[in-house]
Amino acid sequence: MAILPIVEVPDPVLRRTCAPVAEVTDEVRGIVADMFDTMYDARGIGLAAIQVGILQRIVVIDLQDRETEEEEPAPEAARDPHAFINPEIVEVSEELSTYNEGCLSIPEQYAEVTRPARCRVTWLDTDGARQEAEFDGLMATCMQHEIDHLNGVLFIDHISRLKRGMLLKKLDKLRRAG
Repeated sequence: MAILPIVEVPDPVLRRTCAPVAEVTDEVRGIVADMFDTMYDARGIGLAAIQVGILQRIVVIDLQDRETEEEEPAPEAARDPHAFINPEIVEVSEELSTYNEGCLSIPEQYAEVTRPARCRVTWLDTDGARQEAEFDGLMATCMQHEIDHLNGVLFIDHISRLKRGMLLKKLDKLRRAG
């Protein structure tokens, strides 16, 4: 398929709210395929459509093994792709967990973010069938992170103003040096 350009902060498109997908069509499945190609190329584990400039409620996630530091994307045999169309969190746990989150739209920057440890999500699959599941661990964190994107929220919105400012200054410095 195609590798799409990833939108990075401070692009205001990242603060927009995405529209629901009216119908799962071949065009939507093509977007999903392009998003997977883009995510694998960027060595990410999740990608929301808004991050490639598409204002639709589409998320792809693959928590494939990241033990190697190779520049190549994970081999196809090691992949475990999941596509979520119109995902919605319908329930979260009171229990919290903290992960060191990063984002393809905020390259090479990470911060500890605390979120619910589990979440129950409904979505449409690429056949248009309604699905529901409960996620925990990294999958719950990634799901919440990507759904935040669909609502114009970035992981840095979950950290203190001071930490956010420091992180954005580091990113700016990195960009000027590169």
